[in-house]
Amino acid sequence: MSKTRQSAAVQRDPEPKPLPIGEFDGAATLSGESSALLATPMYWLYEMGHAALDPTRAFADATRLFFKNPVNPLAHTTYGKSMAAAMELFERTTRRYGRPEWMIEDTLVGGERVPVHINTVWEKPFCRLLHFERAFNHPPRRPQPKLLIVAPMSGHYATLLRGTVEAFLPNHDVYVTDWRSARSVPVAEGRFDLDDYIDYVISMLHYLGGDAHVIAVCQPAVPVLAAVAVMEADNDPDVPHSMVLMGGPIDTRINPNAVNKLAQERGIEWFHQHVITKVPFPHPGVMRDVYPGFLQLTGFVSMNLDRHVDAHRNLFKHLVKGDGDSVQKHREFYDEYLAVMDLAAEFYLQTVDTVFIKHSLPKGEMMHRGRPVDCSKIARVALMTVEGEHDDISGVGQTEATHALCPNIPPEDKVHYLQPGVGHYGVFNGSRFRSEIMPRIADFALSHNGGVGGGKKRQASNGAALDSTGSHGTGMNGSAER
Repeated sequence: MSKTRQSAAVQRDPEPKPLPIGEFDGAATLSGESSALLATPMYWLYEMGHAALDPTRAFADATRLFFKNPVNPLAHTTYGKSMAAAMELFERTTRRYGRPEWMIEDTLVGGERVPVHINTVWEKPFCRLLHFERAFNHPPRRPQPKLLIVAPMSGHYATLLRGTVEAFLPNHDVYVTDWRSARSVPVAEGRFDLDDYIDYVISMLHYLGGDAHVIAVCQPAVPVLAAVAVMEADNDPDVPHSMVLMGGPIDTRINPNAVNKLAQERGIEWFHQHVITKVPFPHPGVMRDVYPGFLQLTGFVSMNLDRHVDAHRNLFKHLVKGDGDSVQKHREFYDEYLAVMDLAAEFYLQTVDTVFIKHSLPKGEMMHRGRPVDCSKIARVALMTVEGEHDDISGVGQTEATHALCPNIPPEDKVHYLQPGVGHYGVFNGSRFRSEIMPRIADFALSHNGGVGGGKKRQASNGAALDSTGSHGTGMNGSAER
């Protein structure tokens, strides 16, 4: 089936390769034949090691404050500045980083600064739905499409999408999934797997009542597509008007990267033996099987170890020189980057098996609660896919494959966009996202705010999709680009 295809007339100079964030790639493991034996207690050993460093970290922080005190004459010398910088470097590299704050207090709407209140409007054990409510004095005249942004549950917290949310807030009513770390969920709350993830997405779409657009950023592309397919099979009235899949691993057989190949070679049992461990005391989720955040972080860092070493070497230099702007940028990035969450073992293993090993969705073999996930049932939901030219986590073509799986969506309601010059992170954040990707998504959502074809769909007697006027609708940009 043909589809609308967009391209950007921008310069093709590639931006620096981004650091890997928010995917399953680069999983670290224990080496040697004893790795499976050591997998179970490794979280407990990590906790003991972290606790053992607490006195040293406290001493380092006190030393830093001593050498930064303006009353101390050494604070104004190179020696004093170097000591303070070294102590901060040690404290930051051994610190455990908690969930970052959103730090979104207002947004600019039509030239007016509007306060933003973040409210929890839906909640289950492993996730809560946040509404970024804008406190208008006068409601804007421009339509404000309702967006459900499904954040990745793959290592980092939803605050990774802070820039994504900020970009959409001025002209959209934004909701974001805020996934909880599995170590914070008591075992009594039950398990959480890929089927539960799909159920959560369906439940949130029911809460929003169908008058919404869903955006899946990276990893959620598969469960979001599956959720929409299940809803369409049930003729659910609360299906979204459109779905936008960004840099997602729909079909990892296309342009596979090293990690995709590793999953194929190792098999699911290898992952179960090497990266799954139990949550230790005193976390609320004690004894829950998880893929731990610290192990994920080890994988993230090892993929670009030289860049991380250089970044911290530069931090030391900037601290000594008193370059506050550069220091603050480093702190902001690494406060986010080093904050990781644990994944429920059953979710991680089922996702690896379904998406990266068996390729169940593109093969038409994926099941949800014993029922087949049939993407060909999708007909009332407009589809847009977005990829980055230099994406080294979800290869070019892996997300675009969605279009072939959904033949019953009208061609005028399909859009694929390949953004030149960006990697994985640039697909949903950064200057090119704000200037080139976000406006296209906003236009797509606004064009389909009444559903496929611009109006609430119904089925004609011959099975063709008609809008509320009874005529065949046109999608984004009509026939001009077809």
